[in-house]
Order: sequence, then C-alpha cells, then structure tokens
Amino acid sequence: MTVHLPGTDNAEAERLREQIARTLTRARERTATLTDCLDEAELVAQHSRLMSPLVWDLAHIGNQEELWLVRDVGGRDPVRADIDQLYDAFQHPRADRPALPLLDPAEARAYAGTVRQKVWDVLAGADLRAEPPLTEGAHAPATDERRTRLVGSGFAFGMIAQHEQQHDETMLATHQLRAGASVLNAPPTPTPVAPVSGEIHIPAGEFVMGTSTDPWALDNERPAHPVRLPGFVIDAAPVTNAQYLEFIADGGYRRPELWSERGWAHRVEADLIAPQFWEQDGAGSWWRRVFGTMIRVRPQQPVVHVCWFEAQAYATWAGKRLPTEAEWEKAARFDPATGRSRRFPWGDADPDETTANLGQRHLEPADVGAYPAGASPAGVHQLIGDVWEWTSSDLQPYPGFEAFPYREYSEVFFGGDYKMLRGGSFGADQVACRGTFRNWDHPIRRQIFSGFRLARDLRPDERDAR
Repeated sequence: MTVHLPGTDNAEAERLREQIARTLTRARERTATLTDCLDEAELVAQHSRLMSPLVWDLAHIGNQEELWLVRDVGGRDPVRADIDQLYDAFQHPRADRPALPLLDPAEARAYAGTVRQKVWDVLAGADLRAEPPLTEGAHAPATDERRTRLVGSGFAFGMIAQHEQQHDETMLATHQLRAGASVLNAPPTPTPVAPVSGEIHIPAGEFVMGTSTDPWALDNERPAHPVRLPGFVIDAAPVTNAQYLEFIADGGYRRPELWSERGWAHRVEADLIAPQFWEQDGAGSWWRRVFGTMIRVRPQQPVVHVCWFEAQAYATWAGKRLPTEAEWEKAARFDPATGRSRRFPWGDADPDETTANLGQRHLEPADVGAYPAGASPAGVHQLIGDVWEWTSSDLQPYPGFEAFPYREYSEVFFGGDYKMLRGGSFGADQVACRGTFRNWDHPIRRQIFSGFRLARDLRPDERDAR
C-alpha cells in the first residue's frame, strides 16, 4: 500500500489511520482463509518438519501483535504474558514446536481476536503525525520516545501487517506441503497478453538502491545508497517450465559439471531429479501437485519450487548466471528517463490486478506475458509477484545499516548461509512486497514459492556497440 507521510495534517493522519485499518483487516481475513478451512486435527498437525503447525502460526501472529502494538505502542497491560516464550520463534525450532503446550485452535483464535480488539483502541488513539522512524539500535524497553518513533507514519502497524502477511505466505506453503485434497480456491491466472522473451540490456551507470523515504520499509532495505554497476543483460522474463524441461531432458540433474561442489552433494543427498512437487507419468509427461491437485506442467508458466543450487546449475547449463541483488533491483526500479528509482517497476502506484500476481489472488504463477502493465521502463516483465527470484548475492547489510526496531529481524542473519530472493510471489501480499523488499533463505530450500531469471555480462563486442 502507498503510505502518505502525515506531517501535521489531521485529515491526512485520519486517512492513514483508515489505510492501516484496511491493511490489518486484509491480513487477518487472509489468516482466517488459511486456517478456517481446516479442522482441529489438521491445524495442530505438523505437515512438514520444515514448518510449524498452523495453530502455532496463528497464535504467534497474535503474540507479535500484542508485544509490539498493545504493549510497546499502546503501553497497555499484557493480554497473555505467560505465552510469550512459547511463541518466540528464536526459542523453539520449527521441528520442535508440536511438542510445546500450545494454545488449541479455539484458544488461539480467541487470543488473536482479543489482541486485535485492543489494537483498534491503540490505533484510534495513536498520534500518527510524527516523523517516520529511520534507524535505531537494538530492541530497547518501551519509552515515550520509542513509542513516538514506532507510531510515526504508522510504522509499527505496518510492520505488524507485514509480519502477518509473511506468516500467511508461510502458512500457504504449509498448505502446499500437506497431504490430502485441496481446501483452497482461487480463480485461474490471466491469459498472457503478448509473448515475452529474449534479453534486456541494462546500461552501465549509477542508481539508488534501497530506500530512506518509504515509511514502512524494514531495516534491511535502508538506507538508500548509490550503487554503480557495469552494463549487463538480464532476461525479460523468469525461466519457464518449458525452458527448465530442456535442462532436465539434457541431463541437467545427472551432470555434476553443471553444479557447484556443494550443490552436487546436495543434489545427490536429497535425490533431486526435478522441481519439488513434479512427477512424471508412464508416458513421459510431467505433472505437478498444486495444493493437493495434480495438474499438467504448463510450458509458459515460471518454474517454481526450485532451490538456489538448482537455479545455479541451470544458469551454468544455459551459459549465463544468476543476477546479483543490485542488478535485479536496478532492472526493476531504475527509470533512465528520470534517473530515479521507482517504488515498483511500473511506477510508484500500488500493485493491482493488471500489474502483478500477488496476495493469493491466484494459487499459482501466471504465464509469462500476463502482466505487460507491470513491466519496468527497460522492458523487464513480472519482476513483482508470481515467483520469488533467487539472486547470486548473500544476505548482507547496506552501508550505514542500523537495526530498527529489533536486531532479530535482520541483523542476526547477516553473514549466515542465506541467499537473497527478490520480487515476491503469488503468495506475497503487496504490503510485504516492493521493489526494495529483501527476502532470504537457505540455498537448499524449495518449499518456498521460488523461481529465477538469468543474467550475463556484456560480451566485448556488445560493450563496443553500446
């Protein structure tokens, strides 16, 4: 959503208050969609050791909302201080959470509902006219100054809406992992408008990466800083199923020379032979499981559920490479006509159904060419939505990074075994997806809605010609 800086205008502050209420409500409606469709046994079950029981996510969403909005921002008494430790994601690995004395589904729903009612009271009384927070050190006890910084431009409310939508995407991934028939419904993706293929040249030069002005941007997106890149070429579209099938047919999973040493070791250990959820029938046709339903692999759909090692091997096979995170962002945001970086590839306006496949509007990526209105000024398509795109970059802080409002969102992950993903997926909501938004995961992860596109350096003859 677009957040207007409220300044000192009471009317604008009230409009922001209404935007916050709509954004929080949208997140909670999606949480309900993902949990109300299952019975108690399904909600408390662990459908994969990679994921929490859905009932844990449900109560965790409420607990984070209580910690930040009811206690820190509102200065109110705790609703359930006795459960803080149970729903601290850093205290308990996902695989261990089913053994905890968790709230049952009815208790979790009641708890989250009680917290939300208190949040409405906090929001009604919040002074949203303060300046937005930019940077701050490690998480500190609530103070008047801290509350002012959290409330400014609705930052804490936006942070919590993003947190809930990020967990909603995680819960959607849990639905993909669960056995049994689908319990989710969505209309089909739009029909492609025009074919999209080939490469796009991004000229050398400087652009502004990150942001210092988006009031709901998270700490790892800050601060804005200039980055100078040599010219490069990036694919106009993500790699499709048809293209990936060529890699499989050419022995891509049987050729160690295409893989890094670590990637090949993982391919062998995990017995990777195709993207996750793909199966081949007796006639040689490929099918994939989509939320409990088997569907034929669609040729022009971006490939999804591949890990970073698979993406890297495909890139080697194709004679290219994965883009760096900075290359991806320049291709997505830089407008050569104005020399500025946009919020989204198409401009600064919020995403809608014509520009990006977001928000679980559809339950799969759309075919390449379905969102021409969402293309960047350079002509790169479907950078936002559809699939998270692996890049070659590790998770590192930007120059001048400072943790705000707590170290555990980003800082504790810096330098770990993580690769960057950009752009969002069909399961990401617009509040947690923008041109500067940064996501990361281990290079072996495939249950996430991840795909990729390719890039390459300019050849000497292309540098001379351009």
